[in-house]
Amino acid sequence: MLRIITQWVEAQAELRRICDRTHDELVVHKEATVREVLQAVRRKGDQAVLHYTAEFDRITLNVEDVRVSGAELDAAYQQVSKELLNAIRTACKQVEAFHRQRVPKSWVQFGDDEIVLGKRYTPVDRAGIYIPGGQASYPSSVIMNAIPAKVAKVPRLVMCTPPGQEKKMNPAVLVAAQEAGVDEIYRVGGAQAIAALAYGTETIPKVDLITGPGNIYVTLAKKLVYGSVGIDSLAGPSEVLIIADGSANPVHVAADMLAQAEHDSMASAILLTADSVLARKVVAEVDRQLANHPRRTLTEKAIVNYGLVVVVDSLKAAAELSNEFAPEHLELQVADPWALLDQIRHAGAIFLGCSTPEAVGDYLAGPNHTLPTSGAPRYASPLGVETFIKHSSLIQYSPAALKKVSRAINVLAEAEGLPSHADSVRLRTENEGKGEF
Repeated sequence: MLRIITQWVEAQAELRRICDRTHDELVVHKEATVREVLQAVRRKGDQAVLHYTAEFDRITLNVEDVRVSGAELDAAYQQVSKELLNAIRTACKQVEAFHRQRVPKSWVQFGDDEIVLGKRYTPVDRAGIYIPGGQASYPSSVIMNAIPAKVAKVPRLVMCTPPGQEKKMNPAVLVAAQEAGVDEIYRVGGAQAIAALAYGTETIPKVDLITGPGNIYVTLAKKLVYGSVGIDSLAGPSEVLIIADGSANPVHVAADMLAQAEHDSMASAILLTADSVLARKVVAEVDRQLANHPRRTLTEKAIVNYGLVVVVDSLKAAAELSNEFAPEHLELQVADPWALLDQIRHAGAIFLGCSTPEAVGDYLAGPNHTLPTSGAPRYASPLGVETFIKHSSLIQYSPAALKKVSRAINVLAEAEGLPSHADSVRLRTENEGKGEF
């Protein structure tokens, strides 16, 4: 089922294929439909949102159904077990504690030359988070998106998520939203939800920033509304890359690969190892664990199309291939993961050692599980408090300080053909001499 590759060039080609697996679909097949949805919602508001919910989700909503009521939110607590509620609260506590360490601080520097410089950090006024539905429910994604926003002190946090059958919402998602501090919840999914958050409707407020993963339509919609609003990233299908040596347990490696593959039929699971015996054992173990898997059809499809085992010459070679791929999740299941870490340059989240499965990060370790995918860790970072905060530069010059640099500004302004730039300084300093250069 899993392919084993031993040739370096073939491995590079396969990793590129997996990394690029959504590009054609993103650009060619779905964009026209998404543009139509965005334009309709922008023009017709709630009417278009209800129309596309009926067309795509096969659920008929009235305007009054769109916002989840207080009664539904209260009832959700009665529909989850005490154990699940405690787990949600534990995850919220862990995630909040981590992100509180990441709040950027405004600063001001007073120079001896009467110049004041600094940065002032402020949150966006309104943030929207999108939580996917469909084949699974994701209370963990609610926590990971909402907690950093609240730590950043975003005043208004709204959430959109697709309605279930008979308009019902997943109670665990509703409870997680309340525990994480979401202010408003709307039962809308897909591109129409992104459009509503980006442009606003009669019912759903326009926001300044949209975060959260979704399917191909959601991802394209986020791409197309960027500029009208900010976005966190363009998330592709999930992926895990595992570097393992002879100290790794093949049963555990296989389980971690399947844990990623069960997300989506386009999810990828990759093993890089210099141990050919381990490679064969993992392939056999994946087959064994798939046999009675509750999500076998979907998971098997992901393994067949985007699963891969590469046997390399060394851990150094594995690190080199990993850096080329730049995985969303990277597990270092090796005897000395901290030594290997020095060779890793690109990864969304790195899990060190054989006792740290990626699932720990998915749920409650603390660092965010909303991560860059499809090679984006080469330049992008996980979602965090910083996502919901922007900064303004602070600049103050005294008359003396402005006079000191006036000649240099004048020369630069003249070089760029912008005389009024020069005048704006000259008119303030001309009675104070020519200044220094």
